[in-house]
Amino acid sequence: MPDTRRGVLYGVAAYTMWGLFPLYWPLLKPSGAVEILAHRMVWSLVVVVTVLAVRRHWSWIRTMTRRQLILLALAAVTVSVNWGVYIYAVNTGHVVESALGYFINPLVSVLFGVLIFRERLRRWQWIAVGLGALAVLILTLDYGRLPWIALVLAVSFGTYGLIKKAAGVGSAESLTVETLVLLVPALGYLLVLQANGTGTFGNHGLGHALLLVAAGLITAVPLMLFTAAALRVPLTVIGLLQYIAPVLQFLCGVLIAHETMPASRWAGFVVVWLALSVFTWDSARSARTSRQERAAALETV
Repeated sequence: MPDTRRGVLYGVAAYTMWGLFPLYWPLLKPSGAVEILAHRMVWSLVVVVTVLAVRRHWSWIRTMTRRQLILLALAAVTVSVNWGVYIYAVNTGHVVESALGYFINPLVSVLFGVLIFRERLRRWQWIAVGLGALAVLILTLDYGRLPWIALVLAVSFGTYGLIKKAAGVGSAESLTVETLVLLVPALGYLLVLQANGTGTFGNHGLGHALLLVAAGLITAVPLMLFTAAALRVPLTVIGLLQYIAPVLQFLCGVLIAHETMPASRWAGFVVVWLALSVFTWDSARSARTSRQERAAALETV
């Protein structure tokens, strides 16, 4: 039980940090989204290499297969898209739309299961997916455009999770490979910015430079906390905890960034939350039924 309790605390800490990211990225202005992304890549590598050095854990390098390297390279590209769009969204006043992306991410994962793994959905899962599609339609009419930020965030993060699952590599190890893949273009971009005088690192005071460096730390820490949580608690608990982040992002957008929320936008989000309620209820019910069936099977043995 204590280990499970620790796992829940790790999960809450990870998702809380992710949920409060909208408060951090604006502090890095006047750095642009791509420059922040490049610093995030470079300093994340420094953090994870330091963690691996402290743990003296390098044996995994010899066991890494070519297939895993290719998958992690694809994961690096996918997460770069996710990070870049998210930073852009926050720093251009689209925090609420970015929260929407992470709200609908579980529904996108369900669709991936159907389209890629030919999984069969239960009736209530189809209802949840249908409500999610209705919410996107309502918000498209509200925004006057497809909510592309939310959709890119949901699809890219869902794809990233699929690739990481297929790779089967630990958190710190996989993040090391991913950031190594991205290091050359990221570092090259930053050097070009500094050379032509448009880079912000070191040109806006020590505090700004330290905040850019810290972007690597706040990228790596919640990811490792999440991994620690996933090892200690059931996936059903992780599934419930994941809503902490978009709820906090949504609150940051409405209460702190004071983004406009007309009635039609509220209606879209209410439908999203209804879809997630149906999805969560059905998942919990299915998990409970499976546990009861396993217990009954053991009793008959």
